Amino acid sequence: MSEAVIVGSGPNGLACAAVLARAGMKVKVYEASGTIGGGTRSSELTVPGVLHDHCSAVHPMGVASPVFEELDLASHGLEWLWPEIDMAHPLDHGGAGVVHRSLSRTATGLGDDALAWGRLFGKPTAAFDRLRHEILGPVIHRPRHPVDLARFGLPSLLSATALARIFRTERGRALFAGAAAHSFSPLNQPMSAAVGMALIVSGHSGGWPVARGGSKSVSEALASVINENGGSIETGRRIDSLDEVLPADVVVLDTGPAGVLRLAGDALPDRVRKAYRRYRYGPGSFKVDLAVEGGVPWLDEDCRRAGTVHVGGTLEEIAEAEKLVNRGTMPERPFVLVCQQYLADPSRSAGDVHPVWAYAHVPAGYTRDATDAVINQIERFAPGLRERIIGRSVRSPGGFEQYNENWVGGDIATGANTPRQMLMRPRVGLSPYETGIPRVFICSSSTPPGGGVHGMCGANAARSVLRAL
Repeated sequence: MSEAVIVGSGPNGLACAAVLARAGMKVKVYEASGTIGGGTRSSELTVPGVLHDHCSAVHPMGVASPVFEELDLASHGLEWLWPEIDMAHPLDHGGAGVVHRSLSRTATGLGDDALAWGRLFGKPTAAFDRLRHEILGPVIHRPRHPVDLARFGLPSLLSATALARIFRTERGRALFAGAAAHSFSPLNQPMSAAVGMALIVSGHSGGWPVARGGSKSVSEALASVINENGGSIETGRRIDSLDEVLPADVVVLDTGPAGVLRLAGDALPDRVRKAYRRYRYGPGSFKVDLAVEGGVPWLDEDCRRAGTVHVGGTLEEIAEAEKLVNRGTMPERPFVLVCQQYLADPSRSAGDVHPVWAYAHVPAGYTRDATDAVINQIERFAPGLRERIIGRSVRSPGGFEQYNENWVGGDIATGANTPRQMLMRPRVGLSPYETGIPRVFICSSSTPPGGGVHGMCGANAARSVLRAL
């Protein structure tokens, strides 16, 4: 029996381990932290009984994940729950753009943009069950559904600001901009529309659900698959060198390129070492978790029922904020993502005290306190929020990097979404999961298809391992 060691227990490391264990390999996972999960951990960060997600919170790509389906995580305790409204985007003059799982209902709510919304997202949504295998697989592959991929891919090549011009209303443009801003990219950059396309199409197909009991339920389900298939996980075990694990037949690193450099050093081929050193990380995140009595007092009723709220105003405001952040300047009004997971999963609340998850895009390595900037942005559309806050927990970019050293400068996406790195990450090559060291692979979100809780970076790496063996 071949033996595989996986270093790191984020969702990609765990998914890789689960696929290899099910294929008959003897699998061992090492995790430096005391708990598994990486970006899928949850705990009581503010007041007793109120459950917060440490990083990832809402999972449109998780419910769409081919490997989560293949591993049958539902039989291992993972249950998806949906809010009444998937996503809302409030505007200053009142009202909000709203994304429902139903494409037609979403389009109808956009009035003059109903036809444009349906034309852009209709056919990719109808084909998404096939399309998800294409966009969540390795970038270099033979398309099984080239027409479907072209309908999705051609608009994705545009900048978000260019694609948003098909919408005539401020509401339609802002709604798309908020989804596209998940890329942490300047919205006038080519291919910055891709993440917005993926999130909206997947949302119209499967919604934007949360995991019952917190995002930790994703990692717990993956761990259950590993254990059921004879694998093991050791927490509190930090690996500082490949020499500690290389007696294994295969080593897979759930780390960014900086982590591979730390672990492998001179063992890497010169061309790979240079490529990993050139790898670019993106902006940071500043996270504010709140315990809010009675919930957020949004002016717009749809925002009170939405699991996710994008706070940033118009397309132009969001584009300006993202431009500044990518240039290293903190905007006065940053783009803020707010999640109200308790609307779908009431077990996360303690009576009428509810967890509110929020983070702002900030410059990489930002060292100042952005708490007021985050709360001010929310209060802009929900006056009176401050009076309802009874507990808070803050994590700066430095805190994110301390929490997970793969998040360099607070970059929770583990790599800038530049056009080059969206097509070829972490380096140019036919097999991005190979490090150039025999039997050593990389499976983090620094590899295709990139960030998000879907486990597909790990699954793709596992298939590379199995082909190599």
